[in-house]
Amino acid sequence: MKTFADFKIDLGSRTGIEVAALCPQCEGTRKKKHVKCLSVNTEKGVWVCHHCDWRGTLKGGEDAPARKSYVRPTWVKPAPPDVTLANWFAHRGINEDIVAEEEITIVQKYLAQTEDIVPCLAFPFKKNGEVVNVKYRGVDTKAFQQVSGAEKILYRQDSIAKDMVFVVEGEIDALSVRMAGFDSVVSVPDGAPAVNTKDFTAKFTYLDQDPDPFDSVEKIVLAVDNDPPGKKLLEELARRLGRERCWTVQWPEGCKDANDVLCTHGAEVLQTCLLEAAPWPVEDVVTVLDLAEDIRRIAQSGLPRGLSTGWPSLDMVFTIAPGQLTVVTGIPSHGKSQFVDALAVNLMQTHGWRFVICSPENYPTSLHAVTLMEKWTAKTVRMDAPFQEASMLTPAEIDGALTEMYQYFKFIAPEDSMTIDDLLERCTVLVRTWGIQGLIIDPWNEFDHTRPRGMSEVEYINEKLGAVRRWARKWSVHVFIVAHPTKMQKKEDGTYPIPTPYDISGGAAWRNKSENCITIWRNISPGITTVEIHVQKVRWRNLGIMGESISLNFNRWTGRYL
Repeated sequence: MKTFADFKIDLGSRTGIEVAALCPQCEGTRKKKHVKCLSVNTEKGVWVCHHCDWRGTLKGGEDAPARKSYVRPTWVKPAPPDVTLANWFAHRGINEDIVAEEEITIVQKYLAQTEDIVPCLAFPFKKNGEVVNVKYRGVDTKAFQQVSGAEKILYRQDSIAKDMVFVVEGEIDALSVRMAGFDSVVSVPDGAPAVNTKDFTAKFTYLDQDPDPFDSVEKIVLAVDNDPPGKKLLEELARRLGRERCWTVQWPEGCKDANDVLCTHGAEVLQTCLLEAAPWPVEDVVTVLDLAEDIRRIAQSGLPRGLSTGWPSLDMVFTIAPGQLTVVTGIPSHGKSQFVDALAVNLMQTHGWRFVICSPENYPTSLHAVTLMEKWTAKTVRMDAPFQEASMLTPAEIDGALTEMYQYFKFIAPEDSMTIDDLLERCTVLVRTWGIQGLIIDPWNEFDHTRPRGMSEVEYINEKLGAVRRWARKWSVHVFIVAHPTKMQKKEDGTYPIPTPYDISGGAAWRNKSENCITIWRNISPGITTVEIHVQKVRWRNLGIMGESISLNFNRWTGRYL
């Protein structure tokens, strides 16, 4: 049988069942060449790279890359626009030459929304010069449809220039930007997500391409619609593409989008709006005018509460907001991990959040996933569970739970040599491609915290927690860090005192650098299932009440709290 060295996998002196190593396939092409993104299981003789997905086994060799196959539409280059087509676009300010250049035509197409065959505009979506998808729009009705099974890409993706690109919300807006004299303009293929949609990841699959269509683009001007769905699209695009390179456009009063401006004010005014795009506000440099809309809304409606934790009693003293850092501490075996996992399940089921969990302590990952499944279903895999307290999961329920959980959970499961910087780098990719809203780091002490010579532990913790908090704010991801306190002395009654953030190694940095601090405490005497949740810190008073505590009842069979 071959060895790992035969595949140029260097394990060095590292031992153990799960080993992290450099990936020989993508090491030379990455900006951070030191990142050990290859997970190797020495017992099973298998490996997988979390960056380039290179995988294989010692017995079978390298796996053939799994490439998703797409339907390719049949496309015939159309004749010059006829009168009907030319008139339709002329009514929207688009001239015949641009319609011809974009190869737009009219076809008869069955649209599900109309339940009939109707005349439709056909917009070809090209990638590397080939038509990979077609979007149909009813001529007389605002109904849309794309080729089933075709690849989701940006409209006019091949036009993206490295110095600057405009991103709009519809094909007509893209053509309007062309009328204003700009060729580097693309449109999102599916419009904006509905305001109340919990899980809108499917709206952004066009960002998960290899290579990334926005790779190395210096300036991205987001010129989307000025309405609530457009604002949601604006925030999510900026979050995934990186706010530091995003600019925004202000439309004139009464205009919702680029085509409104073109039809109402003309191409010159639209060009001026696009040229006057403003950089995304720098977080630390704002004026009251920049914040005027939010200030008025808060003043009129009151400070907004955060998202529900899923436990009404806890909501009274603690709620969740995106882009924050929450530190969870507690005596070993008091249930820190159980609580954070249960909270993540609640956020997924209630609000559609997607989570990445990096929990080296909870190994093997398959067992960790089983405990999450029990929380997800409120059932257990334990055959000895009393029927009054928990029902057994059936095979059909397990299959159903796996299908559901696949949409919301990902694990990063290295065994060796992962730093906090390595973790944040991988999670940045998952923000862009998968739209994560939550990250669990459990526990802090299982990571590689090698410090530079001359740096104290307190200085190191200050620096790393500051980096995590900045990352959370930049990408609007709520980060939960589970951190053990230092050894604590029992009280006379045999119980432990309630730890605070100051009891974690590093002291005040844990409290100062986080927005929220939670302590999990319980009386471990036999038969007691009550768990106390102590809110040690809440930075923003609209999100909770510092110093308060509530009690939840823990079901040890399902891992759920009531």
